[in-house]
Amino acid sequence: HDAYRFALGEELGVQPYREDGTATRFTQLARPLDFAAVTDHAELFGEVEICTNPDYLQYNSLECQFYRSDPNNAFIVFNLAAVGLPELPQFPVPEGVPVVSDLPVVGSDGRIPRLPYCDLVDTNGGVLAGATCLEAAKTPWRDTQAAAEAFYDRSSDCNFTTFVAYEYTGAPLSNNLHRNVIFKTNVVPEVPPAYQENPHPEQLWERLAEVCKTEDGCDYLTIPHNSNLSGGLMFETEDRNGNPYTAEYAATRQANEPLAEIYQHKGQSECLGTTGAGANDELCGFELLPYNNLTGDRFNGLNTGPPLPGDFLREAMKEGLNLEKNLGVNPFKYGFISSSDTHLGTPGNVSESDFPGHAGAGLNPSEGVPGLTDVIEASPGGLAVLYAEENSRPSLFAAMQRREAYATSGTRPVVRFFGGWDIPANACGRSDFVELGYANGVPMGGDLPAAPGGDSAPIFAVSALRDPGGPGVTSEPLQRIQIIKGWIDENGEKQEQVYEVAGDPNNGASVDLSNCQTSGSGFASLCSVWQDPDFSVDQHAFYYARVVENPSCRWSTYQCLAANVNCDEPESVPEPLADCCNTDFPKTIQERAWTSPIWYRPMVAANP
Repeated sequence: HDAYRFALGEELGVQPYREDGTATRFTQLARPLDFAAVTDHAELFGEVEICTNPDYLQYNSLECQFYRSDPNNAFIVFNLAAVGLPELPQFPVPEGVPVVSDLPVVGSDGRIPRLPYCDLVDTNGGVLAGATCLEAAKTPWRDTQAAAEAFYDRSSDCNFTTFVAYEYTGAPLSNNLHRNVIFKTNVVPEVPPAYQENPHPEQLWERLAEVCKTEDGCDYLTIPHNSNLSGGLMFETEDRNGNPYTAEYAATRQANEPLAEIYQHKGQSECLGTTGAGANDELCGFELLPYNNLTGDRFNGLNTGPPLPGDFLREAMKEGLNLEKNLGVNPFKYGFISSSDTHLGTPGNVSESDFPGHAGAGLNPSEGVPGLTDVIEASPGGLAVLYAEENSRPSLFAAMQRREAYATSGTRPVVRFFGGWDIPANACGRSDFVELGYANGVPMGGDLPAAPGGDSAPIFAVSALRDPGGPGVTSEPLQRIQIIKGWIDENGEKQEQVYEVAGDPNNGASVDLSNCQTSGSGFASLCSVWQDPDFSVDQHAFYYARVVENPSCRWSTYQCLAANVNCDEPESVPEPLADCCNTDFPKTIQERAWTSPIWYRPMVAANP
């Protein structure tokens, strides 16, 4: 309920809280959202409900005593147990409270047993594995549904739309396989399918298909996020049994997952900028996390290594083209969105100048000095934009299914992207630009129709209006528009190219790091009609647009300036603010938007 009130523009108190439960900080959106979904982690719905509700007999179990005595450490243990780690780190436990010893391990069937107090002994002495926690999970799941219903504007005004949703939190060995599961209507499963019972993505889709049937009024889609932290697993090309993809499997994946998250609090998943894919694209360095899975941490020595090229969407989509050549179906045919992934209940709170943190990570004062509001490699996250007939569940869900979506890093430029074979060269100067795009081509997320023959190459029309800003909101001019192409060449090799199509990458825009004042020229709007100069009718390809703004201060720079940190005098910098002087992370960013790709498939009018 708080999250939806915040999305609508109400002020929200956030952690840390005083002993009486009142907040020490408050935050508020300057510009409310049109739609939102609360996607809480389903894997511990029942476990936490039992441990915090004395009406349950298991409330006094050893595990629950542990949980209540030290919730932070206990929650870590519970989470690790939920992903089936055979060995768990030892945390200090308050005197008199035993450590949970009977922790689950992955069973022979791949399922992950829940914590011991979740099992239920039936009247015949048999054990119903996990039954108690699955039953208890219905309470928070009903609360989730009730909140979505309470704030969904069902009137003809369509002012605000909510979705019943949850997060599937698969993370084998801390490799992120999380999915946000979005339901089209208020008809949803009695219990959301979770990782313990469905430890592979295809098992999630199989279970969802069983419990969410279209004929019953239920429909769903899943959205993977943070592929950058999946340790090489998000875009594997084998199924759970180690078999190569079949056409049927590829089609199932494409049907279930039309979108992927390209950017959020835990970094971008577009491309890797230093080695491998994207090496020639300097803008791939944007908000790039320095490790490859959820265990990665600069402070605890558990860093499992640098990012992996195959975990990024651009490389995955090229692999999808390769699979399409062999299977006839592309399993990695993704449209793009961004999200905030907040653990503060503050959806859309993505301003760089007033970032309260993802989960208050930096608010444990040392030497009496508050630190940064999050670890420096984190970011405020971004926003999802959908093109739909109206702001309602059916229309927005349909837009997601057809991938008519784009992602932003938090600002609000208005972007259009069309592709076709006969878009007129003067489209940018015409008042019917959008109508032309639909009439003569396909929008972002669409499939180019069959090539008309001859020497024709596809034509793309892209336009962008800068974020208009508003009271309490600053925005920067646009700098440039690029079109990124990925394709499979005649030798079967994966290729990519970045084309500058509008604006000026060398416009001299800059930021004064002493006060975050920006300067330099830019554009209120940009538009281009561009034809692929390197097109081959026989090559599978995708195209997407990237709209880049002038540079501005990063969130950490705003906070370091407010704290009067002087990196020229290192001895004066308190330890909680040491990262203000960490040169591994930039002081500025260039906000941006990414459109969903438009796809070309040789000799086929439209990809399945």
